[in-house]
Amino acid sequence: MRSVPSRALVALVAIYFLASLAHFAHNAEYISIYPNMPARLTREKVYLAWLAVTGVGVAGLGLVRFGLHALGLAVVSAYGALGLDGLAHYTLALCSEHTLATNATILFEVASGFTLMLVAAVAATRRASVR
Repeated sequence: MRSVPSRALVALVAIYFLASLAHFAHNAEYISIYPNMPARLTREKVYLAWLAVTGVGVAGLGLVRFGLHALGLAVVSAYGALGLDGLAHYTLALCSEHTLATNATILFEVASGFTLMLVAAVAATRRASVR
Protein backbone atom coordinates (compact mmCIF):
# COMPACT_ATOMS: atom_id res chain seq x y z
CA MET A 1 0.00 0.00 0.00
CA ARG A 2 1.38 3.37 -0.97
CA SER A 3 1.54 6.20 1.52
CA VAL A 4 1.84 9.88 0.75
CA PRO A 5 4.48 11.82 2.72
CA SER A 6 2.99 14.45 5.02
CA ARG A 7 2.52 17.95 3.65
CA ALA A 8 4.86 19.36 6.28
CA LEU A 9 7.64 17.00 5.25
CA VAL A 10 7.10 17.76 1.56
CA ALA A 11 7.12 21.49 2.35
CA LEU A 12 10.42 21.20 4.24
CA VAL A 13 11.92 19.15 1.42
CA ALA A 14 10.75 21.78 -1.08
CA ILE A 15 12.25 24.62 0.95
CA TYR A 16 15.57 22.82 1.27
CA PHE A 17 15.46 21.88 -2.42
CA LEU A 18 15.11 25.57 -3.35
CA ALA A 19 17.79 26.61 -0.87
CA SER A 20 20.27 24.05 -2.14
CA LEU A 21 19.47 24.95 -5.74
CA ALA A 22 20.05 28.64 -4.96
CA HIS A 23 23.35 27.93 -3.24
CA PHE A 24 24.68 25.47 -5.80
CA ALA A 25 23.57 27.66 -8.73
CA HIS A 26 25.22 30.70 -7.15
CA ASN A 27 28.31 28.63 -6.47
CA ALA A 28 28.40 27.34 -10.06
CA GLU A 29 27.76 30.67 -11.74
CA TYR A 30 30.10 32.68 -9.51
CA ILE A 31 32.72 30.04 -8.78
CA SER A 32 35.46 32.56 -9.54
CA ILE A 33 34.42 34.86 -6.68
CA TYR A 34 34.16 32.16 -4.02
CA PRO A 35 37.37 32.63 -2.05
CA ASN A 36 39.94 29.82 -2.12
CA MET A 37 37.77 27.35 -4.03
CA PRO A 38 39.85 24.45 -5.38
CA ALA A 39 40.71 24.91 -9.06
CA ARG A 40 39.42 21.39 -9.84
CA LEU A 41 35.85 22.54 -9.14
CA THR A 42 34.10 23.66 -12.28
CA ARG A 43 30.64 24.99 -12.99
CA GLU A 44 29.61 21.61 -14.40
CA LYS A 45 30.94 19.66 -11.42
CA VAL A 46 28.98 21.90 -9.04
CA TYR A 47 25.74 21.21 -10.91
CA LEU A 48 26.49 17.47 -10.99
CA ALA A 49 27.10 17.55 -7.23
CA TRP A 50 23.72 19.25 -6.76
CA LEU A 51 22.02 16.54 -8.82
CA ALA A 52 23.66 13.86 -6.65
CA VAL A 53 22.54 15.60 -3.44
CA THR A 54 19.02 16.04 -4.80
CA GLY A 55 18.93 12.37 -5.77
CA VAL A 56 19.26 11.48 -2.09
CA GLY A 57 16.14 13.51 -1.29
CA VAL A 58 14.18 12.00 -4.17
CA ALA A 59 15.19 8.51 -3.05
CA GLY A 60 14.07 9.26 0.52
CA LEU A 61 10.69 10.55 -0.58
CA GLY A 62 10.29 7.56 -2.85
CA LEU A 63 10.96 5.18 0.02
CA VAL A 64 8.36 6.98 2.16
CA ARG A 65 5.90 6.95 -0.72
CA PHE A 66 6.25 3.19 -1.09
CA GLY A 67 5.69 2.49 2.60
CA LEU A 68 9.25 2.23 3.91
CA HIS A 69 8.63 5.13 6.24
CA ALA A 70 11.43 4.84 8.80
CA LEU A 71 14.08 4.15 6.15
CA GLY A 72 12.73 6.86 3.85
CA LEU A 73 12.66 9.41 6.65
CA ALA A 74 16.21 8.48 7.62
CA VAL A 75 17.30 9.06 4.01
CA VAL A 76 15.41 12.38 3.91
CA SER A 77 17.18 13.30 7.16
CA ALA A 78 20.52 12.50 5.51
CA TYR A 79 19.47 14.68 2.56
CA GLY A 80 18.93 17.58 4.95
CA ALA A 81 22.25 16.88 6.65
CA LEU A 82 24.00 17.33 3.31
CA GLY A 83 23.04 20.99 3.55
CA LEU A 84 25.44 21.41 6.44
CA ASP A 85 28.27 20.91 3.97
CA GLY A 86 27.76 24.52 2.92
CA LEU A 87 29.56 25.49 6.11
CA ALA A 88 32.75 24.12 4.54
CA HIS A 89 32.99 27.41 2.65
CA TYR A 90 33.94 29.01 5.95
CA THR A 91 36.91 26.67 6.31
CA LEU A 92 38.28 28.20 3.11
CA ALA A 93 37.58 31.85 3.89
CA LEU A 94 36.04 33.97 6.62
CA CYS A 95 32.43 35.04 6.39
CA SER A 96 33.60 38.61 5.74
CA GLU A 97 35.52 37.44 2.66
CA HIS A 98 32.32 36.21 0.98
CA THR A 99 29.74 38.44 -0.67
CA LEU A 100 26.38 39.06 0.98
CA ALA A 101 24.67 36.89 -1.65
CA THR A 102 27.15 34.07 -1.06
CA ASN A 103 26.62 34.18 2.70
CA ALA A 104 22.84 34.34 2.23
CA THR A 105 22.71 31.27 -0.01
CA ILE A 106 25.03 29.32 2.28
CA LEU A 107 23.07 30.17 5.41
CA PHE A 108 19.68 29.54 3.74
CA GLU A 109 20.86 26.10 2.65
CA VAL A 110 22.36 25.28 6.05
CA ALA A 111 19.32 26.46 8.05
CA SER A 112 16.75 24.71 5.86
CA GLY A 113 18.85 21.53 5.63
CA PHE A 114 19.35 21.43 9.39
CA THR A 115 15.62 21.90 9.99
CA LEU A 116 14.75 19.15 7.52
CA MET A 117 17.36 16.86 9.07
CA LEU A 118 15.95 17.29 12.57
CA VAL A 119 12.27 16.98 11.63
CA ALA A 120 12.85 13.90 9.45
CA ALA A 121 15.12 12.26 12.06
CA VAL A 122 12.53 12.76 14.81
CA ALA A 123 9.79 11.42 12.53
CA ALA A 124 11.93 8.39 11.60
CA THR A 125 12.71 7.70 15.25
CA ARG A 126 9.06 7.95 16.23
CA ARG A 127 8.06 5.76 13.30
CA ALA A 128 10.66 3.12 14.17
CA SER A 129 9.71 3.07 17.86
CA VAL A 130 6.02 2.53 17.06
CA ARG A 131 6.82 -0.67 15.18
